[in-house]
Amino acid sequence: MNPFFSFVIPVYNRPDELRELFASLASQEADTPFEVLVVEDGSEKDARQVVEAFREDLDIRYFSKANTGPGDSRNFGMERARGQYFLLVDSDCILPPGYLGNLQEALQSDPLDCFGGPDAADPSFSPVQQAISYTMTSGLTTGGLRGGAKRREAFQPRSFNMGISREAFQKSGGFGNIHPGEDPDLSLRLRKLGFRLGYYPEVVVYHKRRVDFHSFYRQVYKFGLARPILNRWHPGSARVTYWFPFVFTLGLAVALLLPLLFRHPAAWIPAGAYLAYLAAVGLGARSTTRDWRAACLAIPAVLVQFTGYGWGFFKSAILLTFSRKKPQTLFPELFYNT
Repeated sequence: MNPFFSFVIPVYNRPDELRELFASLASQEADTPFEVLVVEDGSEKDARQVVEAFREDLDIRYFSKANTGPGDSRNFGMERARGQYFLLVDSDCILPPGYLGNLQEALQSDPLDCFGGPDAADPSFSPVQQAISYTMTSGLTTGGLRGGAKRREAFQPRSFNMGISREAFQKSGGFGNIHPGEDPDLSLRLRKLGFRLGYYPEVVVYHKRRVDFHSFYRQVYKFGLARPILNRWHPGSARVTYWFPFVFTLGLAVALLLPLLFRHPAAWIPAGAYLAYLAAVGLGARSTTRDWRAACLAIPAVLVQFTGYGWGFFKSAILLTFSRKKPQTLFPELFYNT
């Protein structure tokens, strides 16, 4: 019997983290048949041994190809998948036991062509991982900018927790060669083609986000670079809120300079407002994670997030506005040759 769901998992030099993901897939409580396709994207450390260890527990297939990026690797897997829905998760994710059961119920009550769900941090994650997860998902930071259940028309699923029907994949051609940014690009193209996209709040993954603050900065910086490119490719998709991280960072610099330039007590007011906001972030992280270490780390994490994304967004917006060069020439690090 053909599977109804096909998990497509690209992996690049991260065989060990697949063990946790596979264990969570093998523990799914739903009885709907599913398969797992692992696409090795030109890794030097391959995942063959991990795959072999789970062959008795999962209907699993393994493919190895040259390095062409996560988007093209997902396309590669979806072209070979047998399911009616392709489920895309990152190798650093863990699925709760009720993931597939919740997804089945959601699809039955509200069928969609492409969908996404939230990501969260499991209590077993390190304080840094929990802090970064909070800053990426909280409504106090940029977690609300992707849209959600209240803004279905604006929601753009992310490929760490994303599903797409076979028909939607075939008619859209799947992901493009930009990275990051390949998932909102696909979402925007699917919406133009008339497919139904939406958000399933109960379909949660635990996203481990194996990054330190330095790599986190590089990640969000690239997110910032990519967004103005997507705005140019998809007229009408730009939102003023995308400027928020840059405005926040610029305002913080001004708030820190004012007391040095002016000896008036009022010069401290903007700095006090920023301090109150950062305190709210810390308290929000404490309430969410129940860990004071993660709460304290959430404050530098949000500063890293806003600074990296804001600078990348500003730089990309300016260069795209005043340069005649194509995005592929301006930012070759964002594009794979496929």
